[in-house]
Order: sequence, then C-alpha cells, then structure tokens
Amino acid sequence: MSEQTADHRSLIDAILANCRRSTLPYQRAHRDDAFGTAFWFNDLVSEGDDGDTYVQYLVTAGALTRYDLAEIRLRPELSDTPMSANALMMLRFQEGWIPLGDTGVSVLPAGVLHALARRKKWAWAWATDEITDGIAAKAEDIALLGDGPVPAYVLGHDVGPDRTQREQAVVVGEIARCDDGEGFVWGGHVPRGCAGAPVFVGLHLADRNFKLVCLGVLLPGEGEGGTARHPVAGFDRIRTAVRALPRQPGADPDTAPPAPSRWWRRRK
Repeated sequence: MSEQTADHRSLIDAILANCRRSTLPYQRAHRDDAFGTAFWFNDLVSEGDDGDTYVQYLVTAGALTRYDLAEIRLRPELSDTPMSANALMMLRFQEGWIPLGDTGVSVLPAGVLHALARRKKWAWAWATDEITDGIAAKAEDIALLGDGPVPAYVLGHDVGPDRTQREQAVVVGEIARCDDGEGFVWGGHVPRGCAGAPVFVGLHLADRNFKLVCLGVLLPGEGEGGTARHPVAGFDRIRTAVRALPRQPGADPDTAPPAPSRWWRRRK
C-alpha cells in the first residue's frame, strides 16, 4: 500500500460518513442500457464574513447523458419527509447537461432540479451531502499520489439482478497514472451502473491521520468486459472547467434557486 493512503476500513467509514447522500442513480428510461451514477458538487466561488458563496451542480460522465428521457431513482434518506415517488422522470435530459471540454464529464446546474420540484409542487426538500471544495482534489493533492498504483474507492450504484434496486456500494480498487502522466485509470472491477460516480483516495497526514479526497469522476470503460479500462477525470481539471462556465446567478428562476430560499440542505 502506498504511504499516501490510509487503511480500507477507515477510508470507507469516512466516505460513508461524509458523502453517502451525495449520489443519485439514474438510467435511460424504459431501456436496459445507459445506467449511471451522478453526484452533487458545490463549487466554492467566494468566502466572506456573511457566509460562503457557491454554485451547485450534479456531475456525471458525459457519455451517459446523451438521451432525451431519464429516470432518476430517489432514495428515502435524501429527504426528511416521505417522498411521493421512488423515481423521477426527466424530459429533454440531455439538454440540461453542460460538457466540460474534453474531460469526459458533464454537469447539470442544480437549479434545474429546483425548478422541476416547484413545477411538481413537491412538499419535501432534498437533504443531501455534497462533494465540497474541501474534499474535491486540488492539484497539490493529486501531485502527492505519485505514479504507482494507489488504493481507491468508488461510491456508486450497482444495477442489481432485477435492474431496479440500484443499491449504493463502495467499490474497492486502485488508480494509477496514465502512461503519458496525464490523468488516471481505474484498476479493478466496476459494477454496472457505477460509471459517473465519484472516486476517492486517502492522503496520509501525521501519525495515523489522513485526508479524504475525491479524486474525480469514474468514466465509462474503454474496451470490452473485464479488460475494460476506466479513465478517471481529475477534479483539478473539472474545477477549472466549471469555473470557466458563464454564470448569471438568479437571472433565470428555472436555472438558479433564489437566495436565501434553498431547495436543499446539507445534513449534519
């Protein structure tokens, strides 16, 4: 095991304690293909005495957003009150996602889901975790990983034998740098439905302490079957691409939730 990482049990416990409510399973509706996992990410724009300013997105693999009708599975733990449905259908699904250059990642402004909730007149509100700026890997975090294999963890949603369960799982594997030194590739089994999910590593600190880091996004495999190579898009590039997106906060009520009323809250 690399000296930059903590033990498996400690990392899994930290991932579930901090990020368990950050993921959503989704799929192409009425089809037995294109299963994926998306997750919430808070891009920190500024910090101040009156509070932090950030923009929230859903993040996933761009290749899994290119269809019109999607089904998002809703987990009861993502709300403090009973949900009226266990799935959400989204029309014109591909239109809302913004590709982030050549990273292989796309993002959906969270205001889109906020607007949908208003139109549906839902009585409940999301209660989620998010991948925050403090967890999302920075260039200096990635530099500590070196070139050799490093234990890594995917927090995704397996398809399951009946195609409806979409249970959340922490998948253990490893990441290594690509041969050209740019980006990473996942080594190990990837259950169907986990593409688009966040990938985590643990960076060793003093004594037995460690820092939990979300390295990036697991992309669909390149190749066939068990030999497929899954690239991992790093958060250093994702963050740069997100911050290059044009922003007009509050200009369109269907794409940005009005402050101070928020459609979600972080569960403590």
